[in-house]
Amino acid sequence: MSSPPRGLTTTSYAILGLLAIRPWSTYELATQMRRNLHYFWPRAESNIYAEPKRLLEGGFATAASEPVGRRRRTVYAITQKGRRALERWITEPAGESRLESETLVKLMFATHGSKSDVLAHLQRLRSELETKQRELQTIFGEYLAGADPFPERVHVNVLCYRLIWDLTATAAAWTLWAVDEVERWPGVAEPPDRRQLMKVLEAAAAAT
Repeated sequence: MSSPPRGLTTTSYAILGLLAIRPWSTYELATQMRRNLHYFWPRAESNIYAEPKRLLEGGFATAASEPVGRRRRTVYAITQKGRRALERWITEPAGESRLESETLVKLMFATHGSKSDVLAHLQRLRSELETKQRELQTIFGEYLAGADPFPERVHVNVLCYRLIWDLTATAAAWTLWAVDEVERWPGVAEPPDRRQLMKVLEAAAAAT
């Protein structure tokens, strides 16, 4: 017996959303995901390449072969069934937002490592965030120069990009604070000064 068809996931709908803008090849879809969605919906690129085929099997997309020089490529387009599914999904409540960071998982269990491990993880995270900020600044430059590819979508794109930037900038500032904090630790086995740590929580609570 064949397995039942897999239900649409958030990634499915993200691809449908892109197809609702215009037809794309899988390479173009992956490029668009890297340009914006991966900042808040990171998924393995292999999934991005596989998803259009699943949408095709479910009747949510069509596929056409087009020549590209001496080669050919498959271009996917959304169907009316796909549009209806996307429109229904947009009206449904979104799932709970979540923070995903392997660095924080490692920091949570840093007592099994060393102070130098913690500092190395923080420095790598800082570098990662700085790279992300440079990428975003390049994208923002296109918009400011009037070279954004879909000007009819500028209002929703800027809405999302503002939060992406704020979160990235906040996380980058946090790494500077965290490095300064950890450098004062004698080690990672025990808390250095509980009273000082409680002041950190008090300041955070007072800021809400």
